[in-house]
Amino acid sequence: MIKIAIVDDHEIFLKGLEGVLLQNADYQVVSTFLNGGSLLTSLPLNDVDILLLDLQLPDIEPEELLTKIREKQPNLRIIYLTLVRGNRYFNKLSEIGFEGYLLKDSPIEILKEAINSVHEGKPFFGDRYSHKDEINTVTFPENKALSILSSREIEVLKLIAQEYSSSQIAEKLFVSVSTIDSHRKNIMIKLGVDNIVGLVKLAVQHKLI
Repeated sequence: MIKIAIVDDHEIFLKGLEGVLLQNADYQVVSTFLNGGSLLTSLPLNDVDILLLDLQLPDIEPEELLTKIREKQPNLRIIYLTLVRGNRYFNKLSEIGFEGYLLKDSPIEILKEAINSVHEGKPFFGDRYSHKDEINTVTFPENKALSILSSREIEVLKLIAQEYSSSQIAEKLFVSVSTIDSHRKNIMIKLGVDNIVGLVKLAVQHKLI
């Protein structure tokens, strides 16, 4: 039996994925977590074979989370879950190390294939991905681009698209300018854009302004 832990900040998705896996007698879900902090507190996960890990979590940056997991449990087999096709930081994260890459809208059979492959010691990146690929473009499943942003990041994105400066946004939201700059950076990384024009285009596309 393959013992699995799942980390995802969307509880409906988390419970749904757990339910799907529990329908298979070959899988046992031994732990679930809604954020990176609770996962790190529980490490090492000595009774877990595979960690299904959403790295777009609101409480910790992807590189930091993956690095801390590897520090505490270097041999844990990790399948990276994402909504984003062609993730900008795929290459950087792969240098830290994970064994699989799975789109969240993948068919259940692909999910099983990924789990079984990684459990057997074979990396799984699907037909479109490999460790050596240069992945610089980003596309999103229809109507899901903003689902990887937190509610505060969406709020900041709306104000950016309305041409507010970081200091003006900070004043409106009663936070520091450095906090807004951090949100801006995270939004650009998550959405795979390099400039404000790209952010505005996405905001218009998704009718935020």
